[in-house]
Amino acid sequence: MDSDSGTVRVMTWNLWWRFGRWEERREAILRTLEAERPGILGLQEVWGSAEHSGRDENMARWLAERLGMHWAWSRSPVQARWHKRNGGDTSVDVGVAVLSRYPLLETAERRLPAADFPDDGKTVLHASVELPGGVLPFFTTHLNSGLDESAVRCAQVREIAAFMAERARGPYPPVLTGDFNAEPDSDEMRLLCGTRTAPAARGMVLLDAWRFADPGLPQGTWDLAHDQAVTFGRGPSCVDFILAGPPQAGGRGRIRTARRAGDVPVAGVQPSDHAAVIAELALAEGPAGL
Repeated sequence: MDSDSGTVRVMTWNLWWRFGRWEERREAILRTLEAERPGILGLQEVWGSAEHSGRDENMARWLAERLGMHWAWSRSPVQARWHKRNGGDTSVDVGVAVLSRYPLLETAERRLPAADFPDDGKTVLHASVELPGGVLPFFTTHLNSGLDESAVRCAQVREIAAFMAERARGPYPPVLTGDFNAEPDSDEMRLLCGTRTAPAARGMVLLDAWRFADPGLPQGTWDLAHDQAVTFGRGPSCVDFILAGPPQAGGRGRIRTARRAGDVPVAGVQPSDHAAVIAELALAEGPAGL
C-alpha cells in the first residue's frame, strides 16, 4: 500500500466515456490502474446504465470490484448532449466517480451552474476518505468544454470552491481533481487556485500539483489518442489537474511529486484520449511530511 511509504497516491483521469473501442479501452484502463495502484482516484466521463434502461452496469463499480476499492458515482442530471454524441443511444449515461482503497465515510454532490450557456449537467462529487491520521476531503469534477465557455467555467469553479469550503474540515487539506477543460493560466484556474487573483471562495487556496512535477518529464494531458484533440500551440494542452490545499500541521497533505500517467498504449490500445495525473501526498507527521 502507498501508506507504507508515508504518502497517499492520488490520481485523476478522464476515461473518454464509451467512445472508440470502449470495451478494449476498458481493459486497458484496468491494466493501467493495476500498474499505477492509486490510493484515491477521481474519474471523469464514467459511464453507467441509464435509470430507465433496466440494466445495472457501471464502469466505476466494474473497476472498483476488480481493484478492491470503494466507489461512489455522480450521474450527470443532463444527458442529451452525450447521448447525441453517442449516436443517439440513450441507454448509457455519463458522470464522475471516486474510487478509494480507503473507506469512504460520506459522499455528497453539488450541481454546477450553466450561466448563460446550454446546461451540460456538470456536477462535483465529494467523498470523505478515511486515511491514517484522519479524514481527507476529496473532490472530483468535469467542467464545460467549449472553447468560448470560460465564463461558465468561472461560475462553476466559484460553486466548487463554496462547496469545498463547506466540507474542508479535518487534519488533511482538501484535494480537488478533474478535467477542467482549461489551461493553467486561464481565468478559471487562477480563480480556483486563488494565488494569482482573489480566490473563488474566501480562504480557499489550492496548489497545483504540476508545480511539483519534474520539468523534464511530459506534462500535457490532451493530445494523445486522436487528431481532433484541441491544443493551443505546438505542445499538448494541460487541462487535467490535481489541486490540494496548503499542507496542514506536520506537513500532512504536502504535495511531494506529480507526473503524467495513462499515456502508454496497452496491448496496442490507447486507454483514453486524456492522460492521467498522479500526485504523491504526505500522510502523517514526521519525515514523510517535511
